[in-house]
Amino acid sequence: MNFKTIILFSILSLFIIPSAFGQNTEHKIVFQLTSEDPKLHKGLIKQLNNLKNGWGESVEMEVVCHGPGINFLIVGISEYQKEIEELSVNGIHFVACENTLIEKKIDKNTVIPNLEFVKMGIGEIVLKQEIGWSYIKVGF
Repeated sequence: MNFKTIILFSILSLFIIPSAFGQNTEHKIVFQLTSEDPKLHKGLIKQLNNLKNGWGESVEMEVVCHGPGINFLIVGISEYQKEIEELSVNGIHFVACENTLIEKKIDKNTVIPNLEFVKMGIGEIVLKQEIGWSYIKVGF
């Protein structure tokens, strides 16, 4: 192989190899939800839909709920269970903080089915940021 062929192969592999391993997500966003305000929950649902509709499969999103924001994920309390279930089926991850559940004495079985759990909500957000995810605080 000559030098030009090696360079061309190297450049092409930068594009081919990541997509071969399913790493074609252009946008990765982690949302932090710490509010029990249904108006903020409604706005979050709207923004998640906007991003998913606009970017399709090129966006990966995770919503981390802790503190008072845990109510967003609780059956019988959340006003948006149906929307959360639909978004979850469409690839958006919703994560409940186990520390918050323990502190508030909330049984894991009351969390909307098929969602995810992490030990520490803040820890999950830090980990995502450390690997390059964009961070959005829901409401200010």
